[in-house]
Amino acid sequence: MSYSVGQVSAFAKVTVRTLHHYDKAGLLSPSGRSHTGYRLYSDADLVRLQQILFYRELGFSLDEIAAILKDPQSNALKHLQARQHQLSEETARLQRLAEVAERAIEVQQTGVSLTPQERFEVFGEITFDLSYATEAELKWAQSDGRREAMARADAHTKEDWQQLMGEAAAWRAELLAAFDEGEPSHGERAMDLAEEYRLHISRWFTACPHDRHQRIADDFIADPRAFALAVPPSQQRPGLAAYVRKAVHANAARHAGGRTGSEEDR
Repeated sequence: MSYSVGQVSAFAKVTVRTLHHYDKAGLLSPSGRSHTGYRLYSDADLVRLQQILFYRELGFSLDEIAAILKDPQSNALKHLQARQHQLSEETARLQRLAEVAERAIEVQQTGVSLTPQERFEVFGEITFDLSYATEAELKWAQSDGRREAMARADAHTKEDWQQLMGEAAAWRAELLAAFDEGEPSHGERAMDLAEEYRLHISRWFTACPHDRHQRIADDFIADPRAFALAVPPSQQRPGLAAYVRKAVHANAARHAGGRTGSEEDR
């Protein structure tokens, strides 16, 4: 069977111009010509074209494809292995870019009116957790509470955010010291730290009564993003999230005048 350049173009979904280019480059020359001089491709030509398109899809250059097809047994494997390595690296790079884009979108949705440079200066390693501070962390709130938190976040100046983050850093230092020194989660020191964190949320975002604070602390266990907002991953310890949750519940019980929750929470 012989096929015209137009037929091959339709079969392979490539342009006639591309087929002419492959011919000129010596990569795919048609096996015959019609009596009027038109290119005619054989079944073997179509097989070769399929190989060319396969390697093109993998990102090989025409020169590389020519070298592979010249001696497939000796060249194909090493070229494919090299390309696999390149594709793996590119996939990882694109995944990182996708994550950066996702985090950038989250930051833009927080209502934080800071430039990217200011965000980096103020928030450092927890820059991209801001969406949780103003949205996910308050997902249990009524819509009015969420709107208030977003509005207040939007109104914060760079100086406000620096003060806010300074308070948070000081609180984390005290928390880590208490945890590392073996202070019990239901002890006065741990409960006072839980109360300080609750007041911090109320002061900077929206009212945080004890029941809401307990739900926030519960999410420290259910969603790593939640705890990463309070304590960046680089400062976390095994068991610290559960420790804070228990302290928050103990603090709520203290202010309610009694003890609530399961024995595990105590």
